[in-house]
Amino acid sequence: MSRDFFADYSKLEKSVQRAVDEVFGKFAEHTHAGLHLEKLTGAKDPRIRTIRITRFWRGVVLTPERGDVYCLLRVLPHDEANDYACSRRFSVNQAVGVLEVRNEAGMESFSAALESAAASPQRGLLDHVSDADLRRLGIDEQVLALARLIRNEAQLDALGALIPEPQYLVLTGLASGMTPEEVWQELAGTFLAENTKPEKIDPDDLVTAMERSQGRIALVDGPEELLAFFDRPIALWRVFLHPRQEKVAYRPSYSGPAKVTGGAGTGKTVVALHRAKHLAERLAREGRPGLVLLTTFTRNLAATLEELIGLLVDDPAVRERIEVLNVDRVAHRLYVEATGEQPRILSAQAEDELWTRVVEETEAPFTPRFLAQEWRQVILAHDARTAEEYLAASRAGRGRPLGPVQRARVWQAVSAFTELLHGQSTHLQVCAEAARAWAQRADKPYAHVVVDEAQDLHPAQWRLLRAVVPTGPDDLFITGDPHQRIYDNRVSLARLGISTAGRSHRLTVSYRTTQEILDWAVRILTGERVDDLDDGVDTLDGYHSPVHGRRPEVVAAPDLDGQLKAVVNRVGRWLADGVEPEAVGVATRAGWTADRVITALEQAGHAAVRIGSAADTPDREAVRVGTMHRMKGLEFRCVAVVDVSDGTVPAPKAVTPAEEDQVQHAQDLQRERCLLFVACTRARESLLVTHGDRPSPLLP
Repeated sequence: MSRDFFADYSKLEKSVQRAVDEVFGKFAEHTHAGLHLEKLTGAKDPRIRTIRITRFWRGVVLTPERGDVYCLLRVLPHDEANDYACSRRFSVNQAVGVLEVRNEAGMESFSAALESAAASPQRGLLDHVSDADLRRLGIDEQVLALARLIRNEAQLDALGALIPEPQYLVLTGLASGMTPEEVWQELAGTFLAENTKPEKIDPDDLVTAMERSQGRIALVDGPEELLAFFDRPIALWRVFLHPRQEKVAYRPSYSGPAKVTGGAGTGKTVVALHRAKHLAERLAREGRPGLVLLTTFTRNLAATLEELIGLLVDDPAVRERIEVLNVDRVAHRLYVEATGEQPRILSAQAEDELWTRVVEETEAPFTPRFLAQEWRQVILAHDARTAEEYLAASRAGRGRPLGPVQRARVWQAVSAFTELLHGQSTHLQVCAEAARAWAQRADKPYAHVVVDEAQDLHPAQWRLLRAVVPTGPDDLFITGDPHQRIYDNRVSLARLGISTAGRSHRLTVSYRTTQEILDWAVRILTGERVDDLDDGVDTLDGYHSPVHGRRPEVVAAPDLDGQLKAVVNRVGRWLADGVEPEAVGVATRAGWTADRVITALEQAGHAAVRIGSAADTPDREAVRVGTMHRMKGLEFRCVAVVDVSDGTVPAPKAVTPAEEDQVQHAQDLQRERCLLFVACTRARESLLVTHGDRPSPLLP
């Protein structure tokens, strides 16, 4: 079964899904299964067949010339199925041996347009690459002829929707300036489990090519296994782990902490889940004591991880070895265990009020915001507990310089703040206290720690995670994307004693969204320097999607009412096209705007629910609406991002004035860019963005 089939299946109405179940559940029962398959007149590939699902729906099947292996490619409406089947041709890539699909009819039409454009004297985009290098990298004669006609990146992007994915990856890599050797490493790392070319590649052996196409083709033995996939879509992760993801997740052991980074939708969370499963299976198999902690920043993300790990892990003996908690809950529990006391947590609003009171009472020459940031980003980040330790602490990343006298005034204000707490604590203080206690203990509570969304954790939280697991092989496994940092926490793991040197991996293929949405969303971040959690720079070079679709739509309206009307109309069209209500998400920067969206949708007759509310249950058939922060870790088929207007995004209260701290001002703007990027990349197929008279300066 092709990966594309499962995308089709998830969109089908329940009655059609049942028909699919019945057809393919019975398929293997027949001695002459091929008799159910219909040939098509005029098909570009004579091995293509269709199979009847209902009067309206057809399956598209690839039937190799020998053997009893069939590949289910798509399930589409009758006419679309016939168009797809007649226009596609399949081949075996001669560099990596995987199954390829191309839009033969589209390539023929595109060739004529390219030949006309190539008559200009403009230099070809790939003139610097020899035919021999192209062939060595798996470019076949048909694609090579087209490649020689390409004059610009726009033509190459258009060609990408028609030619096989491995060959498109080669052409884009070479066009970007990579050497043939660098492109081969990228190609092999993407498509080969062992990074070595198969000894023999038979261009007519489609079955072996399917077996090599792990991550794109699932091999299913019998109707029971097939129906198990239909019943539990999470099972797809077992079979659709990309070879690169599988190598990282199921590596027998790492000699120390390991780190995985990658853009939105590249499967970092999937890798984290599988790594937790692998480590727990090993503990259970070897009969060793200990637990695997699977943790992340927020409570709602931890709840999602717990649901997914429960679906992924079948064996109760393995599941009981995995504990899923967000890092603040870990800190709270271990603080109680270490001290015997229950912490009293100070609310965010109460903390803001205390800082305002401190400035008034101490007459400190600083704003409440500046003092709060200095406390979190310098004092707590460096675990400075005395004035002398604070004076010696690095203030890298803070723009406003402070001399010794000014630092003394800061410390005086911070001391006043802690006195006013009267026994209450912030979450970060609880983390810091728990970290100190457990760093001194030999009896660690966890055998392994797996961290997801690592970019959002504070140094105090990292010190806690470092303290609760013994130093050694497979102690920490870390996944994250610095381009999705939406909280004001910055860290150097190496300085905290968490070195991932030689054990870092970067994922570049997005499985969530289309290339068109990625192209647009990445431009939100263009030109921004993003640190990689280790004093280096993280990039999105090579970040791409093999899936193509509609371009994002940006709609302007004179006011919020006009934007809401556009959103209601578009949501109505998505639902009319068969998109499930729960597969539609709407993101806003402010909570009150989310409430306005829900009201507008309900008045139009569309059920809507606030993400994270009591009404947001898994079985609730309603459009999900929430703030951009709440969208983190979620994905939807269709997404609308509302009121991306000047004065709303970036949110004025979230950005430090430049005159107060220029560096912090730039960091706050970058965080707002990341937040908008996160919201837009929740969309798998369609993205709508609305704004008022003046668009946000962060929009591409």
